[in-house]
Amino acid sequence: MTAPRRVLVLGSGALKIGEAGEFDYSGSQALKALREAGLRVTEVSDHTGFPEMMDGRVKTLHPKVHGGLLAIRENPAHEAAMLAHGIEPIDLLVVNLYPFEATVARGADFDDAVENIDIGGPAMIRAAAKNHADVAVIVENADFARVLEEMATHKGSLSLATRRALAQKAYARTASYDAAISNWFARQNGENEPTFRAFGGTLAQGMRYGENPHQKAAFYRSPEQRAGVAEARQVQGKQLSFNNLNDTDAAFECVAEFDPRAGAAVAIIKHANPCGVALGATLREAYLSALRCDPVSAFGGIVALNGRLDRAAAEEIVKIFTEVIIAPEADDDAVALIAGKKNLRLLLTGGLPDPRSPGLVFRTLAGGFLVQERDNAVVDDMELRVVTKRHPDAREMEDLKFAFRVAKHVKSNAIVYARNGATVGIGAGQMSRVDSSRIAAWKAGEAAKALGLADSLAKGSVVASDAFFPFADGLLAAAAAGATAAIQPGGSMRDDEVVRAADEAGLAMVFTGHRHFRH
Repeated sequence: MTAPRRVLVLGSGALKIGEAGEFDYSGSQALKALREAGLRVTEVSDHTGFPEMMDGRVKTLHPKVHGGLLAIRENPAHEAAMLAHGIEPIDLLVVNLYPFEATVARGADFDDAVENIDIGGPAMIRAAAKNHADVAVIVENADFARVLEEMATHKGSLSLATRRALAQKAYARTASYDAAISNWFARQNGENEPTFRAFGGTLAQGMRYGENPHQKAAFYRSPEQRAGVAEARQVQGKQLSFNNLNDTDAAFECVAEFDPRAGAAVAIIKHANPCGVALGATLREAYLSALRCDPVSAFGGIVALNGRLDRAAAEEIVKIFTEVIIAPEADDDAVALIAGKKNLRLLLTGGLPDPRSPGLVFRTLAGGFLVQERDNAVVDDMELRVVTKRHPDAREMEDLKFAFRVAKHVKSNAIVYARNGATVGIGAGQMSRVDSSRIAAWKAGEAAKALGLADSLAKGSVVASDAFFPFADGLLAAAAAGATAAIQPGGSMRDDEVVRAADEAGLAMVFTGHRHFRH
């Protein structure tokens, strides 16, 4: 591409830079800004000879625009058509699409959202990208510096490699834009299984590698506005890795189950599994209680808090090696204290994600991907049914709810022992539920030894299972560990057998009717 003779730029309107710095623009604010910058500006309607109409819906969908973008410069037939119809070539296109994603994110109504669906912009982007042999297209402001530098170095021209790179980004941008629109329409229409499903995102950061050093990886932000790692501000520390991000997301989603208005909560995560979760009168107290559950696994883990990080909590957290701390906010003196640990990352999100909010999650398969709704079931909204002769007392019931909240965030098969608002043993990711029960009980015993206690932390605890007990063995293992009450979804063909076993062991048991598998 030689030095551009004419540049078309679109924001909330259309802007075209002509020869000798002349601009054609539709949009009063930018029109004024460009004129104030000393540039000659005319309306797109004057360029096309056709008036803007239908509240701006029809503006750039015109042969003088698309012909200028799509014409192959050295094709005689194309040149003849341009000459015959008075079409001038456009060599550089710059578009900022209507802010559909931002409009939806702020909770706009249906009609407002629809009016923010850009039609002319994507059409021109795709046209320019298709004709990248002759036309360059910019869809991100961050590319201005790169393009201007290359043009300054090469007498106003851009290399084919640059134009191809810009074309790739252009198509990815329109694909992401269309994905946001189509998924929004699916939600509005109540469609859970649309025939076509697409997801899009914007690069947040490249990474040195993925889960393992031989895997390439990158982190992308989706249009969803959800408090968490994607929207967090990193206050300090080295770049987050693939595994850091995955684990930090798991930690923050877990701690968000606990409303800060009801009290402080802390979750410590290792390899996307909780190794300790607790409530407390303060964040410091909650952290120390969470740490008691599994202090060995907590080393090198992620700490998530549901409230403003203060110095007292920070002083305890930095006593052992921690990869990441994530919280809604932090006090200045807590930030100053953490600054002394240069490798410790501190993320501040400005809020907590709503565990009840809807959303989609997906994972890839060979030749496809699975899509499902986010697990937004919350135990407080469930109809809890006592199925044993003995009913849990008030303390047991609170601990049962607490344990079931945590079990939702433990990889299946999941077993969680809890007492006094703190986990005391967690068994995760086992092929059999009885093995998870035994591992959780063993961890509770090991934690007691580390504290110099004679009895396992599981003694007098309650136990939560993310899915039903298929046999009584898993429940009996929990009873043997010292659990006095259990909470589980129910629904097994052997529920009667499991209930009888609970009665014989003197346990209280509650059915939730909701399963929390997390593979």
